[in-house]
Amino acid sequence: MADGARPFALREHFSDGSPSRDIKRALVEEAPVAIEINGLGYAVMMATPTDLEDYALGFCLSEQLVTTAGEMASVQAAPVEARGWVLRIQLNVANAAPLIERVRLRLAEGSCGLCGIESLEQVMRPLAPVRSTLDVKPEAIFRAVGTLGDRQVLGKVTRAAHAAALCQADGTIVLVREDVGRHNALDKLLGAAARERIPIADHFILLTARCSFELVQKAVIAGVPLLATISAASTLAVEQAAAHGLRLVSLARHDSFLGIAT
Repeated sequence: MADGARPFALREHFSDGSPSRDIKRALVEEAPVAIEINGLGYAVMMATPTDLEDYALGFCLSEQLVTTAGEMASVQAAPVEARGWVLRIQLNVANAAPLIERVRLRLAEGSCGLCGIESLEQVMRPLAPVRSTLDVKPEAIFRAVGTLGDRQVLGKVTRAAHAAALCQADGTIVLVREDVGRHNALDKLLGAAARERIPIADHFILLTARCSFELVQKAVIAGVPLLATISAASTLAVEQAAAHGLRLVSLARHDSFLGIAT
């Protein structure tokens, strides 16, 4: 059984009138993960409790609380009596100021009209444009799409996990992380790459997900030169990718994909 999956007893039914039958099937794990940073409650995410150290770092990178793995002092993940997990993250003192300000904004969200406007501005905050000009040929994207299935250990067992893959310019996959949530899978991948000191600017990312604004935002913050997704992109995802110099590919298949027209 793959990490992140557990067997469940289920009953299978058929449309042709055949008798139903009892089966055991692996289901992907989903659990609440409470994220505490420097002793402050920051967020509760629904996630697959695997690769949590990678997730902790990737989450902090995406939240712009840190810029490198060295700015994180420690990470401790612990189960909480069948209720979920707590992820205790300790950042170096120099990173405490942005953390406290972000917690203040989170606590203020929705409390009044003005705070709502502040929250919208935070979501749509300007980001530094992607600087990398990595040359990725269409054949490289087709190669990555064609080989990703063999690297999806949890996905093959459960058919219910998203995958995020870090790929070289020629389409060779070097890292894969999986999770029930597409955002979590990407954070885990970004954290794993940072921990292994793999330069993001020299790689592109392939996701088994629709391309939403949040995924584009995470990719831009990380400096990803190209983001490819198996499913379609949203309007805001396309607009934000174009505005920040991120090359975006959607509906990526083994023989075709969609890119932003230029």
